[in-house]
Amino acid sequence: MKPFSILILICVLMISCKNSESNKNTTTLNYPATKKVDTITNYFGTEVKDPYRWLEDDRSAETAAWVIAQNKVTFDYLSKIPYREALKNRLEKLWNYEKIGAPFKEGDYHYFYKNNGLQNQYVLYRQKNEETPEVFLDPNTFSEDGTTSLGELSFSKDGNMLAYSISEGGSDWRKIIVMDALSKEIKEDTIIDVKFSGISWKENEGFYYSSYEKPKGSELSAKTDQHHLFYHKLGTSQKNDPVVFGDTQKRRYITGTVTEDGNYLLIRASVSTSGNELYLKDLSKQNSPIVAILDNFDSETTLLDNQDETLFFVTNLNAPNKRVVKVNAKNPLPKNWVDVIPETKNVLSPSTASGYLFAKYMVDAVSQVKQYDYSGKFIREIELPGVGTAGGFSDKKEATSIYYSFSNYINPSSIYAFTPSTGISTLYNKPAIDFNPNLYESKQVFYTSKDGTKIPMIISYKKGTILNGKNPTILYGYGGFNISLTPGFSITNAVWMEQGGIYAVPNLRGGGEYGEAWHNAGTKMKKQNVFDDFIAAAEYLIENNYTSSNYLAISGGSNGGLLVGATMTQRPDLMKVALPAVGVLDMLRYHTFTAGAGWAYDYGTSEDSKEMFDYLKGYSPVHNVKAGVEYPATLITTGDHDDRVVPAHSFKFAAELQEKQTGTNPTLIRIETKAGHGAGTPVSKTIEQYADIFGFTLYNMGFKELLSGL
Repeated sequence: MKPFSILILICVLMISCKNSESNKNTTTLNYPATKKVDTITNYFGTEVKDPYRWLEDDRSAETAAWVIAQNKVTFDYLSKIPYREALKNRLEKLWNYEKIGAPFKEGDYHYFYKNNGLQNQYVLYRQKNEETPEVFLDPNTFSEDGTTSLGELSFSKDGNMLAYSISEGGSDWRKIIVMDALSKEIKEDTIIDVKFSGISWKENEGFYYSSYEKPKGSELSAKTDQHHLFYHKLGTSQKNDPVVFGDTQKRRYITGTVTEDGNYLLIRASVSTSGNELYLKDLSKQNSPIVAILDNFDSETTLLDNQDETLFFVTNLNAPNKRVVKVNAKNPLPKNWVDVIPETKNVLSPSTASGYLFAKYMVDAVSQVKQYDYSGKFIREIELPGVGTAGGFSDKKEATSIYYSFSNYINPSSIYAFTPSTGISTLYNKPAIDFNPNLYESKQVFYTSKDGTKIPMIISYKKGTILNGKNPTILYGYGGFNISLTPGFSITNAVWMEQGGIYAVPNLRGGGEYGEAWHNAGTKMKKQNVFDDFIAAAEYLIENNYTSSNYLAISGGSNGGLLVGATMTQRPDLMKVALPAVGVLDMLRYHTFTAGAGWAYDYGTSEDSKEMFDYLKGYSPVHNVKAGVEYPATLITTGDHDDRVVPAHSFKFAAELQEKQTGTNPTLIRIETKAGHGAGTPVSKTIEQYADIFGFTLYNMGFKELLSGL
């Protein structure tokens, strides 16, 4: 046995054989010992203790031993839930149906993704004319355990070459692999150490990609404040790839996009998750300079398309709900922009296909789609299959038929073919799933938050549900980073509703459902609005007898994990179960880990000012767990390879809760190994995780058996 492995084994044995004195409470669970170290940081004259900072070292033997010991306690507990296996079996059965994505054309082939049912990763197929489809790329063969996933996919202009990225073990660090698409031969052009990158081809010669300097040692030491845009020419070594942008400008996120005709490179650069600069390079002219279009971070502006020298952008500059503008590439400054689709009261998310603009609007978080030509002339409103979320309406200019998806909380995603010249939609693929949407309903309600703001919420459940306050309910939220929660089908949520569960999703401030003003109302010194909106949603469900505190669970991931952590520490009486997933939970130090500093637009940092420090400390979940409080039954979930929201957040929160929890409600942490922030997680692991989450939730609500009788 290797010395490092022996050290871990010794640590596990020591942890398993004794309890921490600080963990003495009335709970019946025997939590592992979590040592406390006298670590103190001074913020503007205030000393803050951080006794579990040692858990931030994700590569130490001691942390590895702690993870093993915590998982042992957690899985021992979960194994005693009588219907855990039944939930897993039902998830597997419901998951096991063929799933097909919308086709897209590259070169002489049509490509599409398909999953036969329980495959860990979707397989990419291709088909020429009416020939039998063939497997083109199968990510399930990338690794033995299925934890290597396919990421970005980009074909050269003629469709003959492909560059695609892969993620190993859920990491945000990627490799870009180059393939001859015709022969499926891998070329000697693999690019390593790539992060937060697109892939955009310059004709058929090479492509642009982005990355940082790869960290040495712990992932926490990664420098993510200096992104670079590189150009890779086929047949050359990565070490010779020139820096196109970012060698002098300090930017956290940089992407390069080449127009469909190959004439222009548009560069977006930003220092946080909101606002970007925009630069232009004319690729049709040799050695042309990079010209600034926007050299500040006051807006979000993105290239949509071009027609010869006319560029089309979507922007929220002077238009919080966004608009489409056009400008000549020779004089692209904002003063010369002309509206093509003006701003409306609804948030705009446009796309292009077949020489048309498709304006996708959110109307109270529900999709509405309108078709325009490039002059801004209104063509038609697209008649959608129902009330829900439509995605797609994006393709090349020459496409005569395009595709879009449609789903909501009770209807699985179906694919529709759309003919832009006629406006006719036809069903392309409807999944054959063992779930009957006709037995369920979704309704949108509006409730009032603490400060009087009206918040929309969609509540989904089985028809005939009696509103007696005893229905197991999951309240799911996010509320941040201008991200919108729109209705969409989930196999896991379908299983929850089969058990008589109610699933409720409010559109909290901090999201993008009502534009930039809605987003900003949940940022920095206004972040408490998000928690107040979530608390008010719970109170609405209780007051209207959908559920009660004994049957309510709150759930959220990443920024939503922060939402759960803050809500349960502020109002532990409000819910029975808390499910924070991969959460941002240490608000004083989040910006010191990996990509965390890029989130400062939404959060602010503890180094900004004493006022900002005090505000963050006032709601930071890790710093607001109090001794003598009975917190809800809590199942924290994270991945040991999460290099976006590092697992230290969850580790420290679990340690604080286990130390201070009063009462018999369990406080457990489930740490998935060889897993990251969620994207690319194998189906098998997802099924196991949700069987545990739902089992834990129902068990702690007092259900002795499943309501469906599985």
